[in-house]
Formats: sequence, C-alpha cells, structure tokens
Amino acid sequence: MIQWVYERARRSSARQVIVATDDERIAAVVRELGGEAALTSAAHASGTDRIAEVARRERWDDGDIVVNLQGDEPLMPAALLDQVAALFDQYAAADLTTLCVPLESVAVLLDPNVVKVVVDAHQRALYFSRAPIPWSRDGAHDGLQRSFAGAQRHLGLYAYRVASLLRLAALPPSPLEQIEKLEQLRALEQAMDIRVARAAVAPGADVNTAQDLSAVAALLQAGR
Repeated sequence: MIQWVYERARRSSARQVIVATDDERIAAVVRELGGEAALTSAAHASGTDRIAEVARRERWDDGDIVVNLQGDEPLMPAALLDQVAALFDQYAAADLTTLCVPLESVAVLLDPNVVKVVVDAHQRALYFSRAPIPWSRDGAHDGLQRSFAGAQRHLGLYAYRVASLLRLAALPPSPLEQIEKLEQLRALEQAMDIRVARAAVAPGADVNTAQDLSAVAALLQAGR
C-alpha cells in the first residue's frame, strides 16, 4: 500500500515527496524504494498534525504549499495532486484547498466511510460529514432515501500554505472533529477558509476496508 501511494506522489510535480510516519516499518519500505521518510511522534491526532511536525523540522517557508496525500489513496492520480496545489492560484486567501466528485448512488450517499461535503456559491466548504448530506426531503419516502442529487464525495486530499498548516496544528482537536473523526472540521470550527473544486479527473477508489484493499490490489495487479 505504501509503495503504491508513494509512487503516485512521485508522479506529481512536487519538488519534494516525504512519507511522514510513526512506524519504522513504513519508513524502511520507503527507504528501500529510494524515497525519503520522516519519523514523527505517535501522539498526533491527525495527518495534519503529523505533517506540521515535518514542516517545522524542515523549516519550510510560510508561503510554501504542502499537499497531504493520505496513505489509503493508492489510486489517486498525480494530476489531482497538482490540481489541489494549483487552486491557491485561484484562491490566494484560502487556508486549505481540497477536491470533490459527484456521488454516483444512494448507497454511497448512505455509506459512513464516504465523506460528503457541501459548499457555498464561492466554493467555500460549509460542512463535511459521514452522514448523508445534503438530505433530500422530497427524495425520502417511508424513511428511505431515494435521491442523491447534488451530493458530493470529498476526496482525502488537502493542500495547505505552511502558515495555515502550522496554525491548524497548534489548535486542539475540535468537538466536531472528535465526533465525526474528520480533521478538516477543526479548520471549519475556527472559520478557516477551505475551498473545494471538482476533481479534474476521476480519482479512483480509496481503501477503507479489507474488501476495498482486495479490490484495489486486483486493479493494480491488472495494470490499471
């Protein structure tokens, strides 16, 4: 899994690719691949906090852009890493940028492993949830939802300017973050500006369960 994700990151336009982990086994795999690994504290509440430790250690400039590709995204196209970073050209005042895609079924809308996002007219994130949002009042009958119109899946991919990353990591985990187990809610609760764009290409499946892993492994072994 780590090799697949690392190789995806290497295909992007990033000047530097670092795998941040608290596990020496993961770090060893990355080094065997000729990559760079950074061992971090095991006490971090989220990937954002882990990356912030690396940012401080590396002394990156406040204006530098960091992309957070999570370790369960072995099929994430490199083009989307470039897209999420480039969004700062459009939204210069944003603290974070991220991507979404339309949902394809009611089953996905109702799946708590799939994070949904709603945005305003200026592509600012209003809320992220594991719950089915937006909920179609007219599409629900007898307690069953039959509509997924307008629903969007959030991709597990973020970009930050270093100054915003460090500010976010300095904050304690927020109440909504702890309830939903979604780190981006910490930023929203502090009124940080998260801009969301439609992914330019299909992202591929992420891995949330053992069944997901088997399906992704089969795709990769088939050369997709």
